[in-house]
Amino acid sequence: MTQAARSRTPPTQATSPADEIVIAGVALLADPAGALYWPETSALVVADLHLEKGSSLAARGVLLPPYDTAATLARLEQVIARYAPRLVIALGDSFHDGGGASRLAAPDRVALHALQHGRDWVWIAGNHDPDPTDGVGGCCAAMLALGALTFRHAPLTQGHEGEIAGHLHPLARVSVRGRAISRRCFISDGRRLVMPAFGAYAGGLNVRDRAFAALFGRTFIAHLLGERRLYALAAARCLAD
Repeated sequence: MTQAARSRTPPTQATSPADEIVIAGVALLADPAGALYWPETSALVVADLHLEKGSSLAARGVLLPPYDTAATLARLEQVIARYAPRLVIALGDSFHDGGGASRLAAPDRVALHALQHGRDWVWIAGNHDPDPTDGVGGCCAAMLALGALTFRHAPLTQGHEGEIAGHLHPLARVSVRGRAISRRCFISDGRRLVMPAFGAYAGGLNVRDRAFAALFGRTFIAHLLGERRLYALAAARCLAD
């Protein structure tokens, strides 16, 4: 079985555009929205929601439309409806800062609780939101080991078989018909995987950055998020900044 993404329909009532990525022998479905679904355990994984980033920046004088939390939760609602997971794992930096949970607008808080209804929800601690948060449901953990996979916020530099992490916000830059475009992406080498940021206002880091070289060397596959599908590209086809 190769690392190249292959179409597969998950065992749910909805048809999904997800592609299969195998990590440490475990078949996972990578969705173009930037989420990861593990059919065997009915677990959905998202990384770096950065909820309330808009309000955090506004407090520092950087004014952006204050709709990032609502937009992020709306996209998450669509993915949850697609897979109907029994477990949702949020891989840290779910809130942009430690006070983000307290700034949730009432409609966004209601929407979040509705997403959690009838399923387990685990908030992994991130560097932006290291402390457990009250009033947002679910439970908090520093990391989560589940079967052959380990879920944490920041990937370990030394490498860990079966590691699924976020934190780095991978972004691939490629040449398409003579012009360069950048897309959020999953990045993997078959042993471990770093997820794209899911948040509407989350930035990105080029996959050719030294931070990724320390994890994967020069051999990895970038799975670029498209409108309806993913595009798997070898490291050599990804452009530096």
